[in-house]
Amino acid sequence: MIAERALKTLEFDKVRQQVAGFCTSSIGKSAIDELVPETDFDTVVALLEEMDEGLSILRVKGNVPMGGIFDVRPHAKRAQIGGMLSPMELMEIASTIRASRILRNFLEDIEAEETIQIPHFLERKEQMPILTALQHEINDCIDENGGVLDSASPALRTIRQSLRAEEAKVRQKLESLIRGSNAAKMLSDAIITIRNDRFVIPVKQEYRGHYGGIVHDQSSSGQTLFIEPDAVVQANNEVQRLKVKEQAEIERILLALSAKVEEVAHDLFVLVGLLGEIDVILAKGKYGQANKCTMPKMNKEGYTKLVRARHPLLPIDEAVPNTIEFGRDITAIVITGPNTGGKTVTLKTVGLCTMMAQSGLPVPALDGSELAVFEQIFADIGDEQSIEQSLSTFSSHMVNIVDILSKFDDRSLVLFDELGAGTDPQEGAALAISILDEVVGYGARVMATTHYPELKAYGYNRPSVVNASVEFDVETLSPTYRLLIGVPGRSNAFEISKRLGLGDHIINQAKSFTGTDRHEVESMIASLEQSRLQSEREADEAHELLEEAAELKAQLEERVRVYDEKKDNLEKKAKDKARRIVEEAKAEAEKIITELREMQKNASRIVKEHELIDAKKRLEEAAPKEENKVLKKAVAERERSQNLKVGDEVKVISYGQKGTILEKVGEHEWVVQIGILKMKLDESDLQYIKPEKEKPTRAMANVKNRNSHVKLELDLRGERYEDALLRTEKYLDDALLANYPRVSIIHGKGTGALRQGIQQYLKTHKRVKSFRYGEAGEGGFGVTVVELK
Repeated sequence: MIAERALKTLEFDKVRQQVAGFCTSSIGKSAIDELVPETDFDTVVALLEEMDEGLSILRVKGNVPMGGIFDVRPHAKRAQIGGMLSPMELMEIASTIRASRILRNFLEDIEAEETIQIPHFLERKEQMPILTALQHEINDCIDENGGVLDSASPALRTIRQSLRAEEAKVRQKLESLIRGSNAAKMLSDAIITIRNDRFVIPVKQEYRGHYGGIVHDQSSSGQTLFIEPDAVVQANNEVQRLKVKEQAEIERILLALSAKVEEVAHDLFVLVGLLGEIDVILAKGKYGQANKCTMPKMNKEGYTKLVRARHPLLPIDEAVPNTIEFGRDITAIVITGPNTGGKTVTLKTVGLCTMMAQSGLPVPALDGSELAVFEQIFADIGDEQSIEQSLSTFSSHMVNIVDILSKFDDRSLVLFDELGAGTDPQEGAALAISILDEVVGYGARVMATTHYPELKAYGYNRPSVVNASVEFDVETLSPTYRLLIGVPGRSNAFEISKRLGLGDHIINQAKSFTGTDRHEVESMIASLEQSRLQSEREADEAHELLEEAAELKAQLEERVRVYDEKKDNLEKKAKDKARRIVEEAKAEAEKIITELREMQKNASRIVKEHELIDAKKRLEEAAPKEENKVLKKAVAERERSQNLKVGDEVKVISYGQKGTILEKVGEHEWVVQIGILKMKLDESDLQYIKPEKEKPTRAMANVKNRNSHVKLELDLRGERYEDALLRTEKYLDDALLANYPRVSIIHGKGTGALRQGIQQYLKTHKRVKSFRYGEAGEGGFGVTVVELK
């Protein structure tokens, strides 16, 4: 169990508040308020897996139907002790049951689609009690606004019908009074109103005796009395009697429904608990989406690696990300440097991210982050001076540190802020070193910040400790908040003073007061900082190049995949067509042979010469013919590609781009110019492109048009689909050469398959401007009229 003091010190409650804002029900918000880090490894892993499932659902589906859920556990508990639930409470129970049914159907749909795996959600779905019958019973009696319906029982319907009839009688009598000849004079207003649940009329004070009856109220001025005239007293009494009877019947209905709720009270407790858990998981996922968080990998070895982690409570655009790694060979990080540099923020980032991960929350860091599951987390951060206990800042820190030293072990994360501060610098530094030795010696994971320069050497003398600092920009005189691990912090007092205008002679004299060793250490630290910055810049450039290469590789792989898929499809179609042609040829040949055999058997009949000639011709025609012009063209181009030469225009298959051959550099390699790029490519990756012929002029086209025999229409009726496409392709080429602006393709109505195929081809033709069905006089749906460009 993580100590409450550490949760408060690291402001974990503020993280919980942010997550609770993404809950859709009060159940989930209450559960988030009680959220604490878990210390069991398997439990933490399960919590993170649940959260990751929630993130997957949100990514795929965008949202999850969680509306209409109420915490109905108090209602169920009151029903268990025999209490009568109100209509609104019953309505909340029905709404919650309905919401659970919708959510269950939603999860079942995801399970059926099999697009994502959500075992934890499906396990909870299976545990949800099905209470649809109770929902229907409540909805049959209670409306959405919490009112009891007339249809709740036959008795209630009868009572309300009588009640409405009696109220109508009372209104009718009162309306006759307010429409009387003297009503305008004696009434303050010609209206019927209600006082004390009875119908009354407003009568002026001076005419109170005219109507008789009972005075139920008067205006604030006393000039108007609200009187129930004698003429309606009995009718009003009947109305009241029916209302009492109505209320009794309503109570009977509510008690009956409450008894139904009591029967399934335990199931309602289970259902609400499961819905609350799902709401919490989804809230964690939504928080992760909104704050660009990721799920870290967890370990038991105390190893922490946060990749470009941000402080969870700082705005995304303001927080400076840092990469922090320790916990294996290095078990402690000591951050030195001046105030306001971000040392404390770094400590809190590590502590909060660890707590968040152990609570099943994603952390504000990049993919590849890894965190340990600690049994205890301790934090001594901030000024906790206690006036009541008369303790100084140093004393209050020591009280906390003494408590930490009495409880920590090798499964603990310990965070010290300004260790040893608030006392004599020499003694404080000595205490800080001793405390660090104690904690590091026991194998705990430690991060500490300090002002003391003596601790800069601490990391060099201990193999499991590393120095770190927060970068300071001397040019702008401000911290950059970037953590530099392996580089101790250095004093920037001389540089800052010089930038602010302090004289060089004063600065040089001040430097003479510092020891030679100190000056050498400062120079070493400055050199380390420069080396670190240079390596980081080079690493960033390498990372960008790697990302570009990965993106290009993905694009190339996708293009190869599409190419292979198209190739496989074309091969399959070609094989299918060849098999069909062969089968047709065999069938025709068998038919002809059968006929010849019949002629042979019938020896008495003389076989005429023309019959033999006809049979021979049919056999020749039955033989498969190479009629795939596209295939011929592809083969010819492929053969041509083996005889490439400089200047040829080619298509680079792997890139899908056109280029020009510049030179030959190997037996099968060529240098190709693609746009502004020159690339060395293998001959197998090149496809020869035949040069386009010069387009004929209009005059040439007119001459050809006069001498050509191209018709204005193409009749494809009775043609097979493949043959029809080939004829259409050739016909459009001829029509374009003949300079026809419009042609007609006759495909007939039939099943519509040929029509659809022709129109699909027209959509892809570059020289087809538009096409439409023929008009009534042009052939209707059996003809497609094509506009050429």
